[in-house]
Amino acid sequence: MTEHHHSETKKNKVHHSTMLLGIIVAVVFLIAIFSYQLQSTNYAVISTLGHVQQEKNPGLHFRWPYPIQKIYRFDNRLRCFEGNIGKLEETLTADRHNIIIGIYVVYKVEDPVILFQRERNIEHAEENLNSLMRSAKNEIVGKYKFSDFVNTGSKNKLDMIEKDIYKLLARVVLEKYGLKVTDVGIKSLGIPEKVTGKVIERMKNERNAKSEAIRQEGLKIARKIRDEADKERKEKLAIANANAKIIRSEGDAQAASYYSIFKEEPELAIFLKKLDALKRIVEHKTTLVIDTKTAPFDLLQAGAERLESNKDDNKKRNSKK
Repeated sequence: MTEHHHSETKKNKVHHSTMLLGIIVAVVFLIAIFSYQLQSTNYAVISTLGHVQQEKNPGLHFRWPYPIQKIYRFDNRLRCFEGNIGKLEETLTADRHNIIIGIYVVYKVEDPVILFQRERNIEHAEENLNSLMRSAKNEIVGKYKFSDFVNTGSKNKLDMIEKDIYKLLARVVLEKYGLKVTDVGIKSLGIPEKVTGKVIERMKNERNAKSEAIRQEGLKIARKIRDEADKERKEKLAIANANAKIIRSEGDAQAASYYSIFKEEPELAIFLKKLDALKRIVEHKTTLVIDTKTAPFDLLQAGAERLESNKDDNKKRNSKK
């Protein structure tokens, strides 16, 4: 009796464990059928018997099982697309020059419903985006001159060209495919080999013409500076000569007053002139070897003769005593 009861109890435990496991499997199976998980990097499009709606919120969401509802996921992160056909082809500028230009587009999925309804997947959308990129590139490049691409400084208009391509693409791509273009840029820019030499020669001629114009402007400024300096020099010389004439006239007037006095005593005047000249010559300690017959040093000779004469007079007076 005891063994039979123990056997029944063991069978009941196994039965309960099997039922619990079956319930867990069924619950997991039902959750898998009636829900789906959406990552933060994805948007979802839910198709319910042909009617579509979008889901952008990440997390666990309820769904009807296939084929009632179908779930399509789209990556919502930024993508960089460079095109795959004709991305490095020759394009004609406004002044009929060929250049090789490649562009890239940065975009993200903005409206997954439009994208799903028009193209079903991102690969098909990029094929159409590639065609729009080529058309926009050719249209905008055709509005600018060759020098707007191959130039330096403020004459380079690559930023404006990129903005124009962006304006032409952004609205159309969003309306047709639900893709939001965030940026358009020029990736590569080149010149066909057959025209490279001509372009370089033309650029060289332009630089030479510009340098010659700068050189001529410099020479013009230099001439102007020299002319102004020469004019200023002449004006200053004229003023100096006028002042010199005034000073000479004043000196002549003062000298005339002295000459009238000197005419009365010419010998005194000559003596004073010589004395003044001698004073200036021997103003400091000076050793001179000179001819005393030369003016104004003849005064020294006259002084020496008077000194000898005075000595002779003294001797005569002493002998008389």
